[in-house]
Amino acid sequence: MTAKKLIAAIIVIGLFLGAVIRLQAEDLVMGLIPAENNEEMIKNFEPMRAHLEKKLGRKVVVFTATDYTGIIEAMRKKRVDIAWFGPLSYYLAEQEAGAEAFAVGVRDTGESTYRSIFVVPGDSPVKTLKDLKGKNVAFVDPASTSGGLMPTYLVKKETGMMPSEFFGKFTYAGSHDAAELAVKNKTVDAAADNDITYEKMIGKGLISKESNRILLESPDLPGSPLVYRGDLPSKLKKKIQDAIVNAHKEIKVSGYGVITRYDAVTPADYQVIRDMVKELGLKKEQLSK
Repeated sequence: MTAKKLIAAIIVIGLFLGAVIRLQAEDLVMGLIPAENNEEMIKNFEPMRAHLEKKLGRKVVVFTATDYTGIIEAMRKKRVDIAWFGPLSYYLAEQEAGAEAFAVGVRDTGESTYRSIFVVPGDSPVKTLKDLKGKNVAFVDPASTSGGLMPTYLVKKETGMMPSEFFGKFTYAGSHDAAELAVKNKTVDAAADNDITYEKMIGKGLISKESNRILLESPDLPGSPLVYRGDLPSKLKKKIQDAIVNAHKEIKVSGYGVITRYDAVTPADYQVIRDMVKELGLKKEQLSK
């Protein structure tokens, strides 16, 4: 091969590689926190992923992690563009990665709110939160709202103590369904969860109201938001939001729980979460593993 042909070949290869890199850079990555096992989360969000891909004319791929902070860190490193978070993990992503909430799923009840719950085995003698003093209790994740922040708030409000001080053994199950199964299998005396996962698992026959009894429910929490990185182009953010909030006009929408549509939200809708973190005096390191 002559020098000219070699140079020409290198140029062609360079252009090809450049095109591949640009194509990959144009992909949008959606991160999903592991509220349930990763396979289930991917399945639940697939119709919305496909719809978003069609509307934007760009490939949309899904990214999952073994814990909540894995998705937050990926967004901070700009490896995730859009994500589904819980309210607290959204707050953390806002602090760490400039995340902005833009949509929330509306349940078949017409509500976008949900509740944190404490669950005990059906035959447990426990009647109140105070009865769990010294017991073996599992929360979901430090960055979970219904399985971390709100139950911590409830324990502190009721007992004046933090969970690690009040319970005899305090652990994190890693996901909401794992927390429920720990109660069913009686490997813990109680667990924190949310009403969405509880009803879903009952519907699937994985637990029952006899095996897993709700001890108490929290006040309403703002729904888990879809968010995007704040540094994405404004036009792209508008297209993403429009595609999501209008999706129900074209497809049967899906997500976490039974979702009928998505409504627009703003960061201001999650001020109650910021206030709760402040009231509890929680630091960043206490909200992540």
